[in-house]
Amino acid sequence: MMNIITTNDLCLWYGKTQALRDINISVPEGSITALIGPSGCGKSTFLKVLSGDIDSTNGDVVLTDNERMSVLKQDHNAYDNKDVIETVIMGNKKLYNIMKEKEEIYSKPDFNDADGLRVGELEAEFAEMDGWQAESDAEILLAGIGLDRAFFYDKMGNLSGEDKVKVLLAQSLFGNPDILILDEPTNYLDINAKIWLENFLLDFKNTVIVVSHDRHFLNKVCTHILDIDYGKIKMYVGNYDFWLESSELIQKQMRDSNKKKEDKIKELQEFIRRFSANASKSKQATSRKKLLEKIELDDIAQSSRKYPYINFDIDRPLGRDVLELKGISKMIDGQVVLKNLNLTINNTDKVAFVGRNELAKTTLFKIITGEEKPDSGTVRWGTTTSFSYFPKDHDKYFKEDVNLVDFLRPYSKEQEEAFLRGFLGRMLFSGEEALKKVSVLSGGEKVRLMFSRMMLRCANVIILDEPTNHLDIESITSLNKGMKNFKGVCLFSSYDYELINSVANRIIEFKEDGKYIDKMTTYDDYLNRN
Repeated sequence: MMNIITTNDLCLWYGKTQALRDINISVPEGSITALIGPSGCGKSTFLKVLSGDIDSTNGDVVLTDNERMSVLKQDHNAYDNKDVIETVIMGNKKLYNIMKEKEEIYSKPDFNDADGLRVGELEAEFAEMDGWQAESDAEILLAGIGLDRAFFYDKMGNLSGEDKVKVLLAQSLFGNPDILILDEPTNYLDINAKIWLENFLLDFKNTVIVVSHDRHFLNKVCTHILDIDYGKIKMYVGNYDFWLESSELIQKQMRDSNKKKEDKIKELQEFIRRFSANASKSKQATSRKKLLEKIELDDIAQSSRKYPYINFDIDRPLGRDVLELKGISKMIDGQVVLKNLNLTINNTDKVAFVGRNELAKTTLFKIITGEEKPDSGTVRWGTTTSFSYFPKDHDKYFKEDVNLVDFLRPYSKEQEEAFLRGFLGRMLFSGEEALKKVSVLSGGEKVRLMFSRMMLRCANVIILDEPTNHLDIESITSLNKGMKNFKGVCLFSSYDYELINSVANRIIEFKEDGKYIDKMTTYDDYLNRN
């Protein structure tokens, strides 16, 4: 298999900080390679170096000749004055430039023979590139990703932020690029759009390099893994789970090997201690000293990956009655969001609320937690229940300029600062970080602090609206484990396939106009049957 991208001794410095060091990798042609690593390790930076957006300090990136590279753009407002279809076609720069030059020549009032010759050349090149199919191809991509057809010929500036992301993804996929670089391509995609993207990439014959926190997506499409840690990169063949198992096995083998070596070292040291002064055994002691000098422990590389400790305990077990909703209806701005919703939540339920109707999911959570009132219907909680809520929009919790310890204190039975700082330490806020102001926290840090708040409340019902937003893959893994092990009732919405499939035993999908489907089943079974 031919290598399409090669890096040679690649280094990148930001002032006195070395972001990338001595990167020597080869990406096989036709592979789908995931770039993984802990938050802040330099994944996006490395992609920018590969794409040429950032120059390396030392070393170089070598591409095979005449390869067209397409990159998923992150500037969501860059095309606000362009039509949606035009924005997608701009993904093939050469084709787009031919189209624009044709338009300019045809619109000239003084069209001459030279113009005729030039436009003839352009038309031939345009036809060779299947230019007449460009609009149709762009429409197919947009439909697959899930953009409403009503927006296809609208201005980008009129689209929501989420829809702009979908258009830019279609732009990167357009025109069959030789190398496709995707940074978090599944953001804002529902499950249908994710499945479409997975199938698109599986059928894609060229090379893909992708960064994603979606474990199911990585397992489904990836053939290779590039693991970046402490500025260095190692390549593995296989998908994400294979990398995880392999890396854990290697670490275990090295630890086991070192344990045997350490035991041998102790045995030799004890013999030398006992018999080095014994004349009859001095030769044996000397030989063991030489043997001891030859034993070297394997250097086990430490990872900068950090997993927060997420564990939702309950203060008391649930009774038979948990939550009953009767005839819940709600309209917002003239739109039917919920219509005659009737649900009984049982004490063993872990319910995933899915579907494209995000407003319905969020509104329901607000109603059952008392933040909003329904237009009609009733909400009845069981007498033994207590709930803790993670809202999708949690900015209101961080308006007070307090430190992390004082933020958590109202939710904790234990008020001692030492306890709260210890608790924060398990959530990766170590040392003096516990005393920094909540106003300066990143998106991921705010989410971890909200989980801390929930854990301290020890509620027997947890409600989570899109809890994986802003999290790295390590935190998502910890959250997944915490929700799976939770002994109470869990009500949650998410687009994370792995999270839903491993946690939920009941699926409720919201359709348009307030309609819904309610099934006691796993997510895999639900998708296969629907």
